[in-house]
Amino acid sequence: MKETFDKKKILIVDDSEINRSLLSDMLADEYEIIEAENGMEASVILHEHEQDISLMLLDIMMPVMDGFETLEVMNKNDWIKDIPVIMISAETVPAYVERAYDLGVQDFINRPFDERTVRRRVVNTLLLFAKQKELSHMVMNQIMEKENDNKLMIEILSNIVEFRNGESGLHVLHIRVLTEIILKWLVDHGEYGLSLDDINLICNASALHDIGKISIPSEVLNKPGRLTDEEFKIMKGHALEGARLLQDIPMRQNEPLIQLGYQICRWHHERFDGRGYPDGLKGDEIPIAAQVVALADVYDALTSKRVYKPAFSHEKAVEMILNGECGVFNPILMTCLKELSVSLRDELRQRSDAQNFQEEALDVVEHMMDSGELDVSDRTLKLLEHERVKYQFFAELSQEILFEYTTTPEMMILSEWGARYLNMPEMIPNPGKDAFGTELFSPEDFEDFLSLLENTAPENPMIEKKYLLNVNGQERWSKVVARSMWASWEPPEYAGAIGKIVDVHEDCEKMNHLEIIATHDSLTGLLNHKAAKAQISAILAKNDGKKYIMIIFDLDHFKVANDTFGHLFGDKVLKHVAEAMRKNTRDFDILARMGGDEFLLFMPCGDEVEALVQRIFQLLHSKFHGFTIKVSMGVARAEECEGNYDTLFHMADEALYEVKRNGRNNYCFYDKENM
Repeated sequence: MKETFDKKKILIVDDSEINRSLLSDMLADEYEIIEAENGMEASVILHEHEQDISLMLLDIMMPVMDGFETLEVMNKNDWIKDIPVIMISAETVPAYVERAYDLGVQDFINRPFDERTVRRRVVNTLLLFAKQKELSHMVMNQIMEKENDNKLMIEILSNIVEFRNGESGLHVLHIRVLTEIILKWLVDHGEYGLSLDDINLICNASALHDIGKISIPSEVLNKPGRLTDEEFKIMKGHALEGARLLQDIPMRQNEPLIQLGYQICRWHHERFDGRGYPDGLKGDEIPIAAQVVALADVYDALTSKRVYKPAFSHEKAVEMILNGECGVFNPILMTCLKELSVSLRDELRQRSDAQNFQEEALDVVEHMMDSGELDVSDRTLKLLEHERVKYQFFAELSQEILFEYTTTPEMMILSEWGARYLNMPEMIPNPGKDAFGTELFSPEDFEDFLSLLENTAPENPMIEKKYLLNVNGQERWSKVVARSMWASWEPPEYAGAIGKIVDVHEDCEKMNHLEIIATHDSLTGLLNHKAAKAQISAILAKNDGKKYIMIIFDLDHFKVANDTFGHLFGDKVLKHVAEAMRKNTRDFDILARMGGDEFLLFMPCGDEVEALVQRIFQLLHSKFHGFTIKVSMGVARAEECEGNYDTLFHMADEALYEVKRNGRNNYCFYDKENM
């Protein structure tokens, strides 16, 4: 059977087409060539085909994104670790060359190009990089092997202790799992300044917590009944004995694992109130690693069967710990236990089951690989394709625009369905300058969206907001839901977001309609009193320095219209008055029907308040199908109410009833001295 070999792919990045063509001619017979006109195009290609590119030939001086900016992007995304770069340029300024090498460039090729030089540099760089990767993998494998050996030895030693103690090896596993769950909660809540690296180290060290029991006589260790005072004193000695065993390991006292193991061995029976042993430490005198393992140890001891007791239920164990029946623990850890109580039992059971399942699965996979039944790369590709098809199916089914946003390089990547629906490409470099951020979003809204993402944090990464988008020429209310993504190094660095855009236009229209119904009078279409009060109160609270007046008026002898012509006629009169006021007031004036034949008007005014009120008063006097409309009006100035709506309303109402007491068909300003 004839073997076929895929050509290595070389990415040539240069804004000069002739340069790209020359280099392509020199290399195309041995390599597959991919071309890009600038660093932005190259970033798009790398984002999609990072694993396929074997080498990059990169120019320095280019538009949009130059060579140095491209190298910075490659460093930020860790592409530079896997893709060697040869700089191609006529620039030989030492500062340029030095900066390029600092950013990870492997070699330089000067223009004009010499074919033999180009070929030799490319071959040498590929061979050198392959050797570097091989050496890196060897070192990494040695480190991992050492780490696994250390972990294995710890577990073997711990399980020997557990076996001697008459217990199953699950105790060590349970302590590790419980410790990990509690530590992750502390990290998520920013307690004790712990990092993810600390979690792994403390979890490994937790397996050593009872190593000192190796020195306890078996008749004491496995006694089924209550221990005597003397026996209990011997049993308590395991804490100091375990610490001594670790302290006496030659030339290893400064190893972080040994130091944490010492703390855990010695102090995992201390209690927060100082009533533990062996040293009677109080509060945070006890290292947090020992405090966490102590809580995990007590919980597992309560929920496990022992020679001296049956197993308690999860609920009973949590209740006993929270009630202080097992000693006093850190209040922060008690809060953690309360919050995790629901998921703790299931997590522990799943981890225990998963451990057995994982071991069985690994045996099966190893057997299949040894027998040639499983091609790992084919299997991985099939799984990835399966996930891609599933992702695409659900995206189209939900008819939501799914997206990924990256900051370096700045790029918006749309789902296939979303790109088709928006009539846009799937990959959009510089979305803020593209139609995506200038037409789909308004520029202001897109800036607002990016600002919301930048102001998230790893512990609170979600945002949700509605925007009025221009979707294919139609304005549609849409909800944008996104989760910011953060680089894993310390401190975490904002790297972009994933999210979706959901059309909620119909829902918004319905809500707007319901809001109109809730805030407007059904007969006249004016605001109702509750809505008017809310708007006026907001204006008064803002205290913008403007002068305002409130006018309350009702129709004189309106009952006559109802009694003479009927209630339907009365409704027409009210609509007529409302329409007359609507036509003769401004958009920023607030006009409302209070109920019955009573109306309210709130408006800004200048110094000529009397003339303004008189104009409105005269406007309202008219005839409607044989009925003469006359009004009584009370007026109050907002500067006299000290920003309080109820006070202002009471003042205008008092002025209105002053008019009624004096014969109606007039207006009156509120006067504190005379009312």
